[in-house]
Amino acid sequence: MSESLKKISELDGKQLYYSFLSGAQRIFENQKLLNRINVFPVNDADTGTNLASTMRSIMDAIIPTDNLKETAVAMADAALTGARGNSGIIFAQFLYGFGNEIKTGQTMDIKSFAESMRNAVNYAYEAIANPVEGTILTVIKDWAEYLYALKDIIDDFIKLLIQAYERAQQSLAETTAKLPILARSHVVDAGAKGFVVFLEGILDFFTKGGEKPVSIPEQVTENENDDIVTHDEITFRYCTEAMINAENLDKSKIRNTIKVCGDSLVVAGSPKKMRIHIHTDFPAELFSYLRRFGNITYQKVDDMVMQHEILNNRKSGIAILTDSSCDLPKEVLDRLQIHMVPMSIHFGETFYLDRYTIQPEQFYSLLAKSEQNPTSAQPSIRDFQNKYEYLCSHYSSVIALNLSKALSGTFNSSFQAAKEISDRTGKRIDVIDSGTITGALGLIILRLAEAIEKGATHEELLPEIRKWIKKTQVRITVTTLKYIIRSGRVSAFKSIVARSLDLKPVIIINEEGRTVLSSKSFTEKASMKKVIRNIQQITQKNKLWGYAITHANNARTAEWFAVQMEQVTGQKPAFIAPASPALGANAGPGVACVSFMLE
Repeated sequence: MSESLKKISELDGKQLYYSFLSGAQRIFENQKLLNRINVFPVNDADTGTNLASTMRSIMDAIIPTDNLKETAVAMADAALTGARGNSGIIFAQFLYGFGNEIKTGQTMDIKSFAESMRNAVNYAYEAIANPVEGTILTVIKDWAEYLYALKDIIDDFIKLLIQAYERAQQSLAETTAKLPILARSHVVDAGAKGFVVFLEGILDFFTKGGEKPVSIPEQVTENENDDIVTHDEITFRYCTEAMINAENLDKSKIRNTIKVCGDSLVVAGSPKKMRIHIHTDFPAELFSYLRRFGNITYQKVDDMVMQHEILNNRKSGIAILTDSSCDLPKEVLDRLQIHMVPMSIHFGETFYLDRYTIQPEQFYSLLAKSEQNPTSAQPSIRDFQNKYEYLCSHYSSVIALNLSKALSGTFNSSFQAAKEISDRTGKRIDVIDSGTITGALGLIILRLAEAIEKGATHEELLPEIRKWIKKTQVRITVTTLKYIIRSGRVSAFKSIVARSLDLKPVIIINEEGRTVLSSKSFTEKASMKKVIRNIQQITQKNKLWGYAITHANNARTAEWFAVQMEQVTGQKPAFIAPASPALGANAGPGVACVSFMLE
């Protein structure tokens, strides 16, 4: 260390914040490396991305003040709100502990700093259901304990940080021997490495005179597939996260309630705001437990099995992306490696991720009991940005097909996000309006996947997709018009007439991608027979490529359609599946859909 460096005996809020920014910069610079060495608890190659995203949330959320306590508390709150992944949430909880332990005051001396950091370690350990040594937890603990040991013999923050950083490096090197999976892969723990490079950035800030760091990236880049380390079998499929807001949240009660749902459980935060991370096979059941504790304001579910398949057994260089309104069964999505962004379903202030944190059967159970009318919402631009960033890091190009833009803003969100990510990454992304919904969208996706398997290029596929869209139709029988009238998806005049006569209509999607009333009958069975007769007339003149049947809590009608369609066409359905709750929210229970595509 240069003798010309000014001695620092106290820290204020701005010094804390800008040193943090310098540490964050090192996380961004090492993001790809951290992803590559990520093997524990699961090699989903995202530790660097998660830590970078956590840092980004703090940088975007607060403006530092001279008051150290106020700045530290604000940083911790932002970290808990925006934290991602196991390591990100552990780090956020450590920050929360640090901010909570700081005594009120503008500045902090070395002794107070060391004491607060050592006490904050307990917060991090308490957040973990089963703490494992040889991880970020161990390195944070060793670093903080060394700070505490030096607090009475060093009177300069720079000297203190230099010596403590050397102890953190030593602790990091020791992680390889502490965890067998790290030893087999010949790597250190990725989260622990992230913490050490973060400390390196902090030290760099102070040794360079405390200048505000520059060149912070505007985006957090997603995972890169560079020499990914092999890993053990994934125990639980979904990396699931949530934020709960309420008064007097009990961390122990939440942990004890949900620990049966999976592993890698982290419960972090304050009595008013809790952040949860867990690996589970049943996200929907998990969220049914979490709803008991408060308002769920954030949800994230990542499919680690799909991520592993994309890393190691990718079928093509062309990614297919759609939304959950396509109604393709999960086994089809998995087999064909089709990526999906979920719609969200809202009951008042409570919301769910379609197909992840709520399944169709749960939706209709809630619908029967709830006094609030459910609504659906399109994925946000940010949801699509995250997905496109991920896909562009693993594929040469992306083709996205979304439900009709005349019925939802999903296409526009997808399109805007795709343009931004394509411009930044240089990867080709084509977003196409399918002009349809439910099984009709699913059939177009299936035919696209089949063509990709046969070797069609991105350029060859685009005109074919537009032909398939024109050859795809859907017929929808509705048992009640109450929901669809409320949604505003049929004209007011026609809906009033149909409702006044208590008719059972057949709805189609027209060439503009809008729902229109096609025919009306006095009974549901009469409408169903009209659908079959209409399809029979069409397929007598045109060769059928395939068909699918979807339904909103009406398996009986779906089965009837399946029998009739097989008699008429001589083909079995490509799939029979429950429709997205998004369709149920807008068209109501009892809806049944027959979608078909011509050759």
